[in-house]
Parts: sequence; structure tokens; C-alpha cells
Amino acid sequence: MIQFLLNQELRSEHALDPNLTVLNYLREHLGKSGTKEGCASGDCGACTVVVGELHTDTQGAEQIRYRSLNSCLTFVSSLHGKQLISVEDLKHQGQLHSVQQAMVECHGSQCGFCTPGFVMSLFALQKNSDAPNSQKAHEALAGNLCRCTGYRPILAAAEQACCNKPADQFDSRQPETIARLKAIAPTQTGELNSGDKRCLVPLTVADLADLYDAYPQARLLAGGTDLALEVTQFHRVLPVMIYVGNIEEMKRIESFDDRLEIGAATPLSDCYSALHHEYPDFGDLLHRFASLQIRNQGTLGGNIGNASPIGDSPPLLIALGAQIVLCKGNTRRTLALEDYFIDYRVTARQDSEFIEKIIVPKGHTLFRAYKVSKRLDDDISAVCAAFNLKLDNGVISDARVAFGGMAATPKRAKSCETVLVGATWNAATVEKACAALAQDFTPLSDFRASKEYRLLSAQNLLRKYFIELQTPHIETRVTAYV
Repeated sequence: MIQFLLNQELRSEHALDPNLTVLNYLREHLGKSGTKEGCASGDCGACTVVVGELHTDTQGAEQIRYRSLNSCLTFVSSLHGKQLISVEDLKHQGQLHSVQQAMVECHGSQCGFCTPGFVMSLFALQKNSDAPNSQKAHEALAGNLCRCTGYRPILAAAEQACCNKPADQFDSRQPETIARLKAIAPTQTGELNSGDKRCLVPLTVADLADLYDAYPQARLLAGGTDLALEVTQFHRVLPVMIYVGNIEEMKRIESFDDRLEIGAATPLSDCYSALHHEYPDFGDLLHRFASLQIRNQGTLGGNIGNASPIGDSPPLLIALGAQIVLCKGNTRRTLALEDYFIDYRVTARQDSEFIEKIIVPKGHTLFRAYKVSKRLDDDISAVCAAFNLKLDNGVISDARVAFGGMAATPKRAKSCETVLVGATWNAATVEKACAALAQDFTPLSDFRASKEYRLLSAQNLLRKYFIELQTPHIETRVTAYV
């Protein structure tokens, strides 16, 4: 059984189909049709809902942390121990919520289909903001698509809703909600079981290891932003899933003198602060890593584990010399991330083995990262590049150069690195290294970019890296797009 709060209503579910998304649960099982399906792939934001979770702040106080999510990519099993808020829950005692009222007064709704999603993103923004901020508003709404091009009044509504925001029913009920969430906090493995399909929800790494050993055919579910597409887009059935999002051990970020250790189930939005503090380029690229709804849900371990050749984080982590800790039963092994990827969607992971955490070394001051995509925000890379050099008196003593989108796996450019190591860091060396990239990669052409464009882009990004290191005042990092 799993338990969660539907606004303030306790829901206990056991026999639901584990392949059921929150979107379809709301619409088909509860008759709450305010949440819309626009794309069923997490691109349009019409299905946005907000999930509240217990959170202890830096002062030790218990609070509720609200996150906007794409309900079309969220399986019901991930709600275990949480609070689900949909657009129907905002109106209170016959009065519109302040974010709804702002949309009305600023004329932010035209055809209205996208409006519930915008309202929920604004609600999450209001809950997580102390003052109006244009940058935060754009970030919060980047994952919501308005086909009527009503963005200006919607942004005006965001400013109004977040400026001198009034208290609402969620504020007044917060102590009660915290108490109720504590009362339903999971204490043992939860389960949804429809007879022929099941999803297990362990609470510890040890429990996960035991379950995965018992069900090696199970699909691991973290954020689900990639896995859910198999259900919503390809109409496949997932007979057994194991949801890892309730394992606190796998959601920790620990900082040591020489490294960061990031749990594999840590949402990307939680990774931002630590990675940006150590490597600003990594943090900047995370801001372009899909929408906020996706970053609130997708995990760093999931981005690695699905082994996509165009995942944004692996090239950066490879260039930094990151490692992963793989767990199977009581056995753990540490593997260089670059050795994890073997071929297209083929990895070194053994049966019943899972990524427990990612180890990111500190101290690489010349690290830079770049993403080329058709849209600046919320788009998949055509090419993603990461460069990490060590210079001693103008001579390159070490080089790690990695790319995504250039091969069947995220991959180091070994020929390019060979040219760089031991050479003087100057324009002539860079041109030789650019030529060597043609030996490292034979990229494919697809709808994102031609093979010629990809190779030229990779070479130009290396030139860009050289120019920026020569003139560090130029602020053009991670802003490249087609």
C-alpha cells in the first residue's frame, strides 16, 4: 500500500496499476479534469501539478517544500508519503487563489488550455519566492508552453502574485499538514500491485539491493522523466518497477575537501547549488537542462543510468574525472564514469547492480562546459562539450575533453587530448587539436543537426574555450545555441 495526501484528503492505494500516471489518476480516477494533457512527454507544462514534501531547513525547522512536476511523467507510486496539489485545490471558500486572481487581472489566459499548468507553476514560484524576480519567473515558467503567445501578461501575473503575496490556506494549514505528513511517513517498503504489474517502494539502500536481487528484471524508477515515456509515448507495459525516490541515503549531497558525493536519486534541482558553487559552468548548464518541472523530478543518477548519448551531465562529469559507486547486494565497486558507457545504451552495469552515488572531484579551475541546442532553454543538446585542462607555465600538463552528441556514447576525445598534452597552450596547438577531433568522432546526422555541423561545432567550441581562457572577462559560457 502507498499513502499520500490529495490536498488534505488522505488517500491509501494498493491495487492501482503501477503504470498509471498522476495525470490519468487525477482525470480518470478522481474526475479532476483541470490538469490537462498537452504532449504526454513533459514538454508543454499543461499537466503541471505541485507536490509537497517534508523538508528540514538549515536551521533545523520542519517545513513543506513545494515542487512543480509534470504529472504526465509522474507515476502514482512516487507520491508515497507526499502531498499532491492540483489546480482544483487552489480556490478556497469561493475565492480564487492569489495566483489565479493575478492571471485574471493581468489577462494572462487566452484559450485557457495551458492556464492550469501556468497557475500551478506560479503557485510553486510564489511558495518558493520571497520577492518578485524576473529571472526566477522566467525559470519557473520556461517549461510551460502558451500557444496563444500570452507570455507578457503571464509574466505580469507572476510579478503581481509574488509581490506582497498574501497568506493562503496552505500557509494557515501548514502545521496541520506537517503533522499529517509525519503521520504517513513511510516506515516500510510500500507497494502498488494490480495483479500482473507491481511497483515496490523501498526506504533504504539495503532494501533496494535485496529487492533488485529478487527482481533483476525490474526497471528502476527515479524521476521517471525518461522511463515514463515508454508508457506514455510507446505504450509499453512495465511489469515490475522499483521506485528509489524515497531512499534518503541516495538523495544526499556531501561535500569533502577533495570531492562532492551526490546520491544517485538526488533531483537535478537539488544538485544545482553544490555543483554551481564548485563549477559555475556546470550550474549554468543545469539551468538549461530541460524545464524546472523536469529538473525537480529527474535525477543525476538517472541521467547517467539511461546511457543516452545526448545526456547533458555525462560529458561534464567525464571531463571532471567523476566516478560512480555501483552497488549489488552487499558489494560495492567504484568505476570511472567514462568506463561505464560501452556502446549505445549499453553499460558496464551488471544484473541487479545500481548506481548508488556519483563522486565529483573538486579543484579543476579551468573547467568549462558548453551546450549547443536549437532553443536556448528546455531543449536537448545537438552537441554538449566539456573541457578541463591543467596548465604549467603555459604548457598543457593534462587534458580531459569530452563530448555528448558526437558518438553512440558520451566520450572523451583521446586524439585531441594527445595533441594537447605537452604542447604550448596557443592558437596553433588549438588548431591541431581541432583537426584531431575528426579522428575522434564520426557523428551522425539527424533532425537536430547534420554530421558536418556537429563536427564543426565541436571544433568551434574548443576554439571558444581557448578564447575564453585568454580573455576570462568574456561571459559567453553555456550560452551557445543553433
